[in-house]
Amino acid sequence: MLPTTFGPIAALGSNPVAILVVIAVVALLLLVDLLVFARGRQPTIREAVAWSIGWLLLGLLVTIPIILISTPAEGVNYVTVYLIERTLSLDNLVVFLLIFGYFAVPAEQRGILLFWGIVMALAMRGVAIVVGVELIDRFHIVTYLLGLLLLFLAWKMYKGSAEHVDPDHTPLVRLLRRFFPIGDYRGSKFSFREAGKTVLTPLALALVAVVGADIAFALDSIPAAFAITDDPLVIWAANGFALLGLRALFVLVEDLIKRFRYLNQTVAVVLGVVAVKLLIQDLYKAPAFVSLALVIGLFAIGIWLSVLADRRDQPKPAS
Repeated sequence: MLPTTFGPIAALGSNPVAILVVIAVVALLLLVDLLVFARGRQPTIREAVAWSIGWLLLGLLVTIPIILISTPAEGVNYVTVYLIERTLSLDNLVVFLLIFGYFAVPAEQRGILLFWGIVMALAMRGVAIVVGVELIDRFHIVTYLLGLLLLFLAWKMYKGSAEHVDPDHTPLVRLLRRFFPIGDYRGSKFSFREAGKTVLTPLALALVAVVGADIAFALDSIPAAFAITDDPLVIWAANGFALLGLRALFVLVEDLIKRFRYLNQTVAVVLGVVAVKLLIQDLYKAPAFVSLALVIGLFAIGIWLSVLADRRDQPKPAS
């Protein structure tokens, strides 16, 4: 039987108004983040911690309207997807950090670049959700393809890390270098005119590299969301709220990665587990609370092992 809805309409599921409200609220909160958080100056660590905790609590509070609009089980699924997406966003930020360092982005320009990076991340995930819902609605085999893709990405993440990223090898960056001359930084400008030609600044290259990273991370995050639930409202809300507050989290990301050395491996194991869940869902559909307990348990083990490793590596006091 052919589906009765197509494209973006199908991707809004049975709660189109709720999803449109989610998109509007996320857009508004993103604007608040840009205009209020450390505007025009470098944020302090204390500010970044406070804002990061605030955004995390806000994201978790969204569980309540999800339960009221949908079901308690989908509320649990929302928390599961939100935690996975929030953790994946740390890898996103690590790559952003590498890109900023590679292109020597001035500290005062990183905030606006982060803002546009987050906007593009939301856009990429939106496109991936629309395509994913449409394909799954039409072809059930796509579910298994997503599961296999997720297994591959989990293995790749477990074996490697973001440190191997070379921004200059991003196809979009290479394309720009071929067709446009590259100048120096001109404040917050992405381009300027010189001798009748449009010259790009390194800031433009950094933005394009960030967009390339966003596309790659959308391939990680959306299959992971579909492995937990097929409710478009939950997927839209979890992805939207997980990306809020990344500007504050960016200030802390270097320290977090150093403290939790097994973060990548933990996320890889989580992705592997949800991939298996997706692949066997026709044989066994695990209750929502089981998925949440597994995800929280795996993250807790990863953090515990990281703390143990840090303590083991600390120099012992001389006797």
